Amino acid sequence: MPAITSGKVLVSGANGYVASWVIRTLLESGYSVRATVRSESKGVHLRKVFASYNDRLELVVVPDITAVGAFDEAVKGVDAIEHTASPFHLKADEPDEIIVPAVRGTTSMLESALAYGTSVKRVVVTSSCASILSFDPTPRIYTEKNWNEQAIEVVKLNGRNAHPAIKYCASKTLAERAAWEFMEKNQGKVQWDLVVLNPPYVYGPILQEVGSPEALNESMRECNSWLDVRDLGKAHVLAIQTEAAGGERIIVCSGPWKWQDWINAARKAGADIPAGDTSYDAAKATHLTRYDIAKANSILGLTYRTMDETTRDILDDFKEKGWIKV
Repeated sequence: MPAITSGKVLVSGANGYVASWVIRTLLESGYSVRATVRSESKGVHLRKVFASYNDRLELVVVPDITAVGAFDEAVKGVDAIEHTASPFHLKADEPDEIIVPAVRGTTSMLESALAYGTSVKRVVVTSSCASILSFDPTPRIYTEKNWNEQAIEVVKLNGRNAHPAIKYCASKTLAERAAWEFMEKNQGKVQWDLVVLNPPYVYGPILQEVGSPEALNESMRECNSWLDVRDLGKAHVLAIQTEAAGGERIIVCSGPWKWQDWINAARKAGADIPAGDTSYDAAKATHLTRYDIAKANSILGLTYRTMDETTRDILDDFKEKGWIKV
């Protein structure tokens, strides 16, 4: 499909951490955005944040992304779709509490796009490195050819007793699988192509409404391989602007980390915190999990912020919100 350099883009889950930065990057790039929220109240904060773009931002309510026809109206008249809406938490008791909305939310969007998205040329789905990695004690490098079948099998075996992180990994793997299977099943029917972006943990300043540090999204409360949320927002825009991205699964990742890396970066930014392990040498650190980002480099030409930049901006953001003193 041709590159989409202008027009209207649908973004699902608009009040989410990633989606809010996708919306901002799209608006700054000149696109119009139709964004879905679960209720009118969820859109109030977004209207304030993007007040200067109100003429190019449209909010629509989709109460249940798993419902049949949930996105039927939303997909009409848009040129591209950025599907970011998927649960990310470690609170599911029964696996289906997180798996069903992840899978059905994805297939619901694709079904609506097939039936009513007559002007859609590309769909970008936000997946995760959770659908790629496996819990392997041997250091290894993962590529887009890898799939986290391990998580699916563990959840099948242990059900509600599976670790919450494993349930989440299974949900992302099954949801992404469902997207690619949908494309294969509907070859010759779909008039658009699919791009899947696979980021690891995502950090950076917050645009969505958050009342306290305890209410932060899981990525911002935990720190493995990482990516700045603003770089992920840029990746989403590049994914619709780059013709060669069509049909690709793309890992987007800044690199691995250990906790001491963040401590060191925070201290450089002026945070008054203990020094931690002063004998730590980042150049000699061994990481169990690394990702090959050659495809993101060659296709998207994506560049990444440094850990120092991201940490500084997070601390500045938290300071402005009154959560910390630096």
